[in-house]
Amino acid sequence: MYKKISIILSTYNEALIIKTSIDKIFSTLDNVEIILVDDNSIDGTLEILKTIDNKNFRFYSRKSRGLASAFLLGLINTNGDYIGWTDSNMPQLTHHFSEMIRKLETNDIVLLSRYVDGGGDQRSTMRVLSSKIINFFCRLILGSEIKDYTSSIFLMRKEVLKYGVPIAYGHGEFFIEFLYKIKKNGIRICELPYVQPPDQEGSKTASSFLMFFSLKNLKCHFLCNSKYFLTQAVHDAIQNQLQQHLNYLLHRRPQLLFQLALMVLDIVVSLVLVVQQNIQRLY
Repeated sequence: MYKKISIILSTYNEALIIKTSIDKIFSTLDNVEIILVDDNSIDGTLEILKTIDNKNFRFYSRKSRGLASAFLLGLINTNGDYIGWTDSNMPQLTHHFSEMIRKLETNDIVLLSRYVDGGGDQRSTMRVLSSKIINFFCRLILGSEIKDYTSSIFLMRKEVLKYGVPIAYGHGEFFIEFLYKIKKNGIRICELPYVQPPDQEGSKTASSFLMFFSLKNLKCHFLCNSKYFLTQAVHDAIQNQLQQHLNYLLHRRPQLLFQLALMVLDIVVSLVLVVQQNIQRLY
């Protein structure tokens, strides 16, 4: 018997593409349910969702907004043996789920990755650069076993939730922390290559870099866990390691990287300070 699959989607003003995305999932996967959370769309998305007549489709409309909390609301309403997440405006990625299902025979969670052989990113230069910077520091601090901490497109065994539950806070940073937790607990993680298509005009993700990288929202949970506090020594060690990497880059291409390096160093050090100030509240 086929395993039941639950796919979680979130929408905000996706009227132009959401019906195509839903139809693509149902036509590609067997024994699948879709749980969709709409964050108070104003472009007619909700009206389209109400016309979908399928017993395996459920949606929840709410007035608040937030990617992490939308994911958690969808997660607690799933019934599948396998649970997945994909972008609601990227129906062209649905075909990857067939291979992801096969990989779950020997793994616990399968991620789509832009940073393994065969992967790529067709978005704007700024989006690509921001993604690479974030993932560089994730690999530097959290471990290089995972190449793409931020794609957030995955399929996992439901049992993975015994080893880590996503915190419903912020934008995409919740998924970084989730991956870090389950990796520490020995969960088998596999990455498959994919090419991220260009942003759709009007997409909810088109300007998410500013939201993701905001010091107000990004508490940098992933730099710590419940067992220890970031001491001044840890802070200094992180800063020194980053400075060594930046010195190497500046030595090779100083005129191209000087401004970027200083900006990144300032952001990362600031994030560490934010963690020190908020760690007791977060944990």
